[in-house]
Amino acid sequence: MEKRRKLKSFSVRAIAPNAVTLLAFCAGLTSIRFALADKWELALAAIMLAAVFDGLDGTVARLLRSTSKFGAELDSLSDVVAFGVVPALLIYQWGLYSLDRLGWAACLIYAIAMILRLARFNARMDEDDGPRKKMGYLTGVPAPMGAGLLLAPIMLDVGYTGNLTQQYPLILAGYTVFIGLLIVSTLPTISMKFVKVPRDSFVMTLLIIGIIFALLFVYTWGVLLMVGLFYLISIPWCYIVYRRRLKVDNF
Repeated sequence: MEKRRKLKSFSVRAIAPNAVTLLAFCAGLTSIRFALADKWELALAAIMLAAVFDGLDGTVARLLRSTSKFGAELDSLSDVVAFGVVPALLIYQWGLYSLDRLGWAACLIYAIAMILRLARFNARMDEDDGPRKKMGYLTGVPAPMGAGLLLAPIMLDVGYTGNLTQQYPLILAGYTVFIGLLIVSTLPTISMKFVKVPRDSFVMTLLIIGIIFALLFVYTWGVLLMVGLFYLISIPWCYIVYRRRLKVDNF
């Protein structure tokens, strides 16, 4: 008598993180629909929503103890679309279409850089990444932040300057390539997971975060632009600190 094979089932706990990842994918892809309808604020909001879901899926997986290789691969594929392909299409539709092939080449460079970054991340998934990770730094600009930086010119125009960046497509193309290089670079960048808050500054930190969120609802694009600016400034600072610590700790 043959033994009947028992069908394996998956609990909601295992499905939930992947469902959040799919929400990030859907939000990112929906951004294109809004852009084609010239609803740029909604297009930007969809990308920001995708970034929120992307930050939540890993947290949900760890809380539910349901991390998996499948989830990690699905997350990377979602990131390629939501933060690689979609932002490249948006920036082309916004201000690079006038350059024709040159503008498209800049978008391709950005998208390729994002794909290479995520492929590198998957290849190093089981490695400790040397002293950089031990010191609490990421390698290059992470995907959601890279997408946010790329779309900063659109935020600037939508919120404050009309169509200013559209009038300088060559500068916009150079900026697009620059962000792509930051994404695929090996520069040490700040990781919020390793940022420590002193115990006596805990309440003050919460107050500052509350103020930022309050301003975010009132001056959405201004706050996001300031966050992007501070992040760009932090890159050379992280590099200098990292090099100094590397010498002191003799890694």
